[in-house]
Amino acid sequence: MISPKISSFAICEATKNDVPTLLWLIKHLAVYEKLADKAVATEEMFLKYGFGEPCYFRALLSEVDKEGEKSAVGFALYFFTFSTFVGRPTLYLEDLFVLPEYRGCGIGKALFMELVRIASEKECGRMEWSVLNWNESAIKFYEALHAVPMSDWTVFRLDQEGIHRLINQNDQSRGLRSRT
Repeated sequence: MISPKISSFAICEATKNDVPTLLWLIKHLAVYEKLADKAVATEEMFLKYGFGEPCYFRALLSEVDKEGEKSAVGFALYFFTFSTFVGRPTLYLEDLFVLPEYRGCGIGKALFMELVRIASEKECGRMEWSVLNWNESAIKFYEALHAVPMSDWTVFRLDQEGIHRLINQNDQSRGLRSRT
């Protein structure tokens, strides 16, 4: 359903020229998730890790046509992992976000369905993502698409500080042993 605010929208693959727009949307996501102080990514980082070699992520943008001008109002950032049990790649959705004033227009679903198409094209065995426990609207959105919550798993994380602390505590972690 298209809102009276917009006449149409399109989903496109983000390019390096879209990095400033992508970061602008990510800052809006960080505010929405009450994590604005954690959003420290820079254009240089996104250019290096998203559009350099190797490429660690891909992104989709949603653009609306508003009174003859195109404007980005949503994004999905994703990458591929591998499932040892399924023996196929997994499309991991890191973030899907639509500006609040454009929700309910079908943009989020269109972004998600483009990811489903990509996962199918890449022969993925599954798609995975995390949702904040308090984000009831996102949970309802994904449940309406027949996604199943993984209640028997707990997400763990080491941040950059934790990684460096472990490296410094364990001098033996500096290299792999060869099989000779």
